[in-house]
Amino acid sequence: MKDFPSCFGESGVQVADSSSSSASASASGSSSSSNPGKAAQNLVTCVYQCKLRGASRRSSCFITVAWSRNLMGQGLGVTIDDSFNHPLCRVDIKPWLFSKRKGCKNLEVDSDKIDIYWDLSSAKFGSGPEPLEGFYLAVGFNQEMVLLLGDLKKEACKKFDGEGALLHSNAIFIAKKEHIFGRKFYGAKAQFCGEGQLHDVAIECDTVDLLKDPCLVIRVDSKVVMQIKRLKWKFRGNGTILVDGLPVEVFWDVHDWLFGSAAGNAVFMFQSCISAEKLWNGQLIFDPSALTMSDSQRFRDYQSQGLGFSLVLYAWRND
Repeated sequence: MKDFPSCFGESGVQVADSSSSSASASASGSSSSSNPGKAAQNLVTCVYQCKLRGASRRSSCFITVAWSRNLMGQGLGVTIDDSFNHPLCRVDIKPWLFSKRKGCKNLEVDSDKIDIYWDLSSAKFGSGPEPLEGFYLAVGFNQEMVLLLGDLKKEACKKFDGEGALLHSNAIFIAKKEHIFGRKFYGAKAQFCGEGQLHDVAIECDTVDLLKDPCLVIRVDSKVVMQIKRLKWKFRGNGTILVDGLPVEVFWDVHDWLFGSAAGNAVFMFQSCISAEKLWNGQLIFDPSALTMSDSQRFRDYQSQGLGFSLVLYAWRND
């Protein structure tokens, strides 16, 4: 995505649209730091695909929500791209101006009206930058709510015209990028399928004593789903696991853990393969229980047809 220039509103909101040329990266919480792991420690990025109806010339769009937190406060960034990944607009709420945790921004881009409403004044947070409850973030496209996050759904729906405002959106959660930290154990939460179950993902790898060849273990809800021995020879690779009966491809790259600097990080990606269109229609592309090793090529064909869900974890060592 291109960079955009910024202009500031009264509520500490930075806005850029597709006609601009540069914008700061404040929503991502990025800053110059000698330790990139520390700079990224409180940053979670989520991507949603939203289906558009009504009079819009576009059939769908991608909305990226970046939650960040640093010493200056809580930050939020919303970026909207069209279905061809062309930028439409970007709204950044500066962390150091986040004392006003409730607001809205109304934009017009190529004759389409885009409305962004948020209320985090009563939000509760855990250890990460994402709010857990007591908040909403809603995005409207030509007065249709296309994305709704948070538990204050009725309050969010009041921001849109009409009594028939839905308490949910048609958005499909397609990707999440998160930085996690540990020494031997690394944990995250993931939802691999639409409104499916929230799972605990745990990665275990002891890289303290490199004289021994470490073993990489991946668990989902405390169940071992993958174990890689002789990791020095298999520091990059991939394999398939089943979660909720759905095949999930797992990719790993632990080179910097084993051979890099002490500040190096490993990268893990969990990729499911459900088509966004099928999710909107409430259907899967295929029966996942029928998947066998001989179906690997067909599995990749299905994967290439749909967006599926991708969880990317950057695992940093706390040395």
